[in-house]
Amino acid sequence: MERRKVAAESALATWVTVVVNILWIALFILFFTGLGNWLQVYWYRADIRSKLSVLGSLADDARKTTLDFLNKNGAQDSAKLLDRLTDFFTIDPVNIEPTDIINRMRHLLNIRDMRFKDVFVQAMPNADDTTRSVASTAAEITSALNLIYKVVRHYLLFGEKTKNIYLIIQLAIMMPQIMQIAQAYRKALDDFLIKVPVGDAAGPMVAVRLAGPEAKWREVTEDTVVAETTFEGRNLIIVKAKGPGSTVGRPGEATEKVIREALAQGRKVSLMVTVDAALKFEGETSGEVAEGVGAAIGDPGPEKIRFERVATEYNIPLRAVIIKMGMDEAILAMKKDVYDGVEKAVERVKQIIREESKEGDTVVVIGVGNTSGVGQG
Repeated sequence: MERRKVAAESALATWVTVVVNILWIALFILFFTGLGNWLQVYWYRADIRSKLSVLGSLADDARKTTLDFLNKNGAQDSAKLLDRLTDFFTIDPVNIEPTDIINRMRHLLNIRDMRFKDVFVQAMPNADDTTRSVASTAAEITSALNLIYKVVRHYLLFGEKTKNIYLIIQLAIMMPQIMQIAQAYRKALDDFLIKVPVGDAAGPMVAVRLAGPEAKWREVTEDTVVAETTFEGRNLIIVKAKGPGSTVGRPGEATEKVIREALAQGRKVSLMVTVDAALKFEGETSGEVAEGVGAAIGDPGPEKIRFERVATEYNIPLRAVIIKMGMDEAILAMKKDVYDGVEKAVERVKQIIREESKEGDTVVVIGVGNTSGVGQG
């Protein structure tokens, strides 16, 4: 009996040794031949292709939804129009010669904006400005989703063509973030089409709250309006994009214009306050409000620099108030946390005005952001 037990234990030990040796040999082959990397890449490729199919569906669905909106609002040759705008691009100005780069960039961006506006005026002659601006935004979202799909497909095919496993691995690592961005864009399209305020409209909403329901607005530059009111003995000049269409206007240009007008009238402009939505860090609460110095605006340069230049030229303190939110919250229908942040921002702006200006001074407050769903009162 004892001998059988010893023999069984010996046989088990032998099998364990064999299995361990086989595993070591398999690991050796996988490691030194690179076969393990290719097996891993195979699974990465399968995962990317699966997500690429989803991206393609999102792009196609966005295109269909945009076409439905265009057709519903009487657009002429909507399919051709959308095809033309989907691949529309803007080439950055030369930056190795920085002289006058801001003016050149502003010129190109203005041409782009006017081209989009003119295209929709021609294609939708019976629609109002708000509907045309929403259609323009829908076309841009469709274009963005199409671009995301093309870029991911390009890097996947290029990685396979060149057998670059590291490119494929990098793409696989980035896919969750890319999918999050694409899905947020697709959801945002529905929100823009029904013309509801989005998170990025926090700045314009603060401007409207400060101006009050009885404010008289006037357009001072392309898609940008101004109103004047008073607050505790101060004269407030409020600037925002013209709503409720989907536009960010030209807040820098408008602010520069109204400040020069006020100074020409002998008024003392003692303070500028910009208010805008800002991306929060993970772990921060949406709707938190923070303040600082500088121009709060997510702009490539032309509008932001106009704030800085006019503030510097006339020695006007330039203050910033931000409402924090996630990337998806900025382009989706405004959530309660963000709306609560708007109310906090209104109070913070009032506090800054009280502390940093005197009675009789003129203060310029700029509500920066996409004014979708936020009119003038």
